[in-house]
Amino acid sequence: METNRQQKVNRLIQKELGEIFLVETKKMPGVLVSVTHVRVTPDLGIAHSYLSIFPSEKGSEMVRNINDNVKSIRYNLGKRVGKQLRVVPELVFYLDDSLDYIENIDKLLK
Repeated sequence: METNRQQKVNRLIQKELGEIFLVETKKMPGVLVSVTHVRVTPDLGIAHSYLSIFPSEKGSEMVRNINDNVKSIRYNLGKRVGKQLRVVPELVFYLDDSLDYIENIDKLLK
């Protein structure tokens, strides 16, 4: 059960990470990264972020690249939310393949 504070921090981090990835992916044409869900631990120390990447073939490569550059992403996030959060949480990124799973189920049902 998430507290009200966790839910607010989840939404804040999701919004700001989405804007960061929007700016960064404009430099790479043909790639779209969106933040589908963020879950913060109860102590607000770690934020688990789930990313949906289009095209899905580049998904695992992009998540690996993002996890390699997590320090600069956390720094950019800290500049954006520094006045709202006392400590910027550690970021961990995962690939959200739920859309691919739904597409596969639809294909099987047809």
